[in-house]
Amino acid sequence: MLYSFPYIDLRSDTVTHPTPEMRKAMAEAEVGDDVYREDPTVNCLEELAAEKMGKEAGLFVASGTMGNLIAVLAQSSRGDEAIMGDLGHTFLFEGGGISAFGGVFAHIIPNQPDGTLDICDLETAIRPIDIHCPISRLIILENTHNHCGGVPISAAYTKQVGDLAHTRGLRLHLDGARIFNAAVALNTSAKELAAPADTVLFCLSKGLCAPVGSVICGSRALISKMRRIRKQLGGGMRQAGILAAAGIIALEKMVERLAEDHYHAKLLADGLAQINGLELYKGMPQTNMVFISMKEKDKQAVGEVKEKLKSKKILVGIVDRRHFRLVTHYWIDRKDINAVITAFSEVI
Repeated sequence: MLYSFPYIDLRSDTVTHPTPEMRKAMAEAEVGDDVYREDPTVNCLEELAAEKMGKEAGLFVASGTMGNLIAVLAQSSRGDEAIMGDLGHTFLFEGGGISAFGGVFAHIIPNQPDGTLDICDLETAIRPIDIHCPISRLIILENTHNHCGGVPISAAYTKQVGDLAHTRGLRLHLDGARIFNAAVALNTSAKELAAPADTVLFCLSKGLCAPVGSVICGSRALISKMRRIRKQLGGGMRQAGILAAAGIIALEKMVERLAEDHYHAKLLADGLAQINGLELYKGMPQTNMVFISMKEKDKQAVGEVKEKLKSKKILVGIVDRRHFRLVTHYWIDRKDINAVITAFSEVI
């Protein structure tokens, strides 16, 4: 019963459970007090993460939201501003934490359909040195970009933004919650995608299947500063090696198989696109996210469709009044994809 799931759960890849190998590693993990830097498993994870990102050091944190908050607090002061997209996760889905806890102003500019920020918009957004203006300290990019369709952002574009930021005296933070999905989709390495960024965060608990945690990577000086901020936020997790053990398995064993999730997403999208009343409104998926919409002529509400699907043991995410988001992951197989397509065809 341990790995028997009552629902086909497509709400997010955050619903993934640890694999049997992870559970074994967690049970056998060597632990210590991480606040004292004495947990060998956490230390190993942080070193491995830094190597994967091409940075000097890493810091294990409880969540991606905490990691993004710490990265902003470490690189900004009260009254400064961080420039980000209007569809970015930090702006939309992190509770306004950078303002609530850091007094940092979110300067938003439009995300393009491909998840990028227009370079001209970025150049215009950077403030002049003027006592009337907040100081522009940071640019935040997201890769993959969730709300733009789970799209991967190229290393070339990120370098262009990094060059602009550094020329103008700003830093670049990369919210790479799903950066390994981007790397697999673009047939490159996460290290290359993260290279232009001063700091990068990635999640272990989404497609990589670890139960908890994210890692921030950057210079040793910044990570040292972030370690203090993590403590201030209550993020010192003591014998966290039990969690870090699953993260090590995630990095060593789960990255390459993300291509399977992308393949399943394409199969799902192709099948749903054939159903009268549904259409792909962000195009064919490039990674593991499928965004579909109900055509206006369909009188059903998305909530009604969601409940009908739930009665068929299928869980889906709602974006707004006409749109769904479906996310494939390790615990979704080909049989599940076929069942979801069949259920939608019966419900719509």
